[in-house]
Amino acid sequence: MQGDTLSERKKQILKAIVEAHITYGEPVGSKYLAMKDELSCSSATIRNEMAELEALGYLEQPHTSAGRVPTERGYRFYVNRLLERYSMTRHEIREISQKLTRKLSELDQILAEASRMASAFTNYPSIAAKPRSSGITVTEFHTMYIDSQSFAVVMLFSSGAVKTRRVRTVFPLTREELASLTDELNCHLVGKTAEEITLPVILAIENAMGAAAPVVNPLVKLIYETMQEFREGELTVEGVNRLFGLPDYTDMGEVQSLLHLFEQKDDLLEVITEDASDDIHVLIGHENPMTGMEGSSLVYRTIRSGDRVLGAIGVIGPRRMDYGKVISIIDNLVLGIDNLLSGPENPPR
Repeated sequence: MQGDTLSERKKQILKAIVEAHITYGEPVGSKYLAMKDELSCSSATIRNEMAELEALGYLEQPHTSAGRVPTERGYRFYVNRLLERYSMTRHEIREISQKLTRKLSELDQILAEASRMASAFTNYPSIAAKPRSSGITVTEFHTMYIDSQSFAVVMLFSSGAVKTRRVRTVFPLTREELASLTDELNCHLVGKTAEEITLPVILAIENAMGAAAPVVNPLVKLIYETMQEFREGELTVEGVNRLFGLPDYTDMGEVQSLLHLFEQKDDLLEVITEDASDDIHVLIGHENPMTGMEGSSLVYRTIRSGDRVLGAIGVIGPRRMDYGKVISIIDNLVLGIDNLLSGPENPPR
């Protein structure tokens, strides 16, 4: 018997067991289920149905307990067929909108704030990622004078990202020289990839700057290093300490595997940024291709501008996570970011 042919009673029992296990974290028995009005059947009938669900691979019986817990197959059927979406309150939606709006100055900050909110709302560790990019270029340079020996350079990238770096000089630089330097950067470096910033390009900027030429080489080196960051991609993890408060993670070996995964980052970054589809992704237990995720689930969604993936946000937690709530929160966060990036004052780059 496949999932499509489960009887309505079996579906109701499986749904009740998954949701009770998510809430309480304990094996669920027939006596508890018999008290639920929506099932309206005896404990004996429920026991028989639970035994059949176990034989079909949707439930398992831990140790000698009389209760059952969902298997990965049970969770997958629940997410695909039985899940009722969590309805966020107006207060929660308003909080998402307000906090994201305050962070609109840079995509990096938007992703970071969305990740913090995902962790706070779900009480699980969250991730924010920016994909690898080999052809990234700067579309515009701006500078801000701070004092005679320091200034900030603002780089707007073709991916839509914005990076700001503070530069210190070993000699005084006038406002007029800084304005000339900005013009030269926009003249010689805009539209070039990191590989196209060659020695002749640097020499051309130095020749144009005259006495202020010594500032050019360290500045171009800083710009090059910033562009190179995009080749590696970026992944940040928020709320790692929440792992230690979850009763599902009592095995320190499992916790250490997750911490190693967060630290290495490459495997996670590849998984959540390589799929360019706009759907919510739910990977349960062994569905995750990363080592150390066998007892955990990953829920994430990409953030797009047209056909381009700008980033992704997600949540990692136990297989017993509240999928309805987590999916709703991730969806609302991504929707909020999409609205900000596509608004009249912030068209997608």
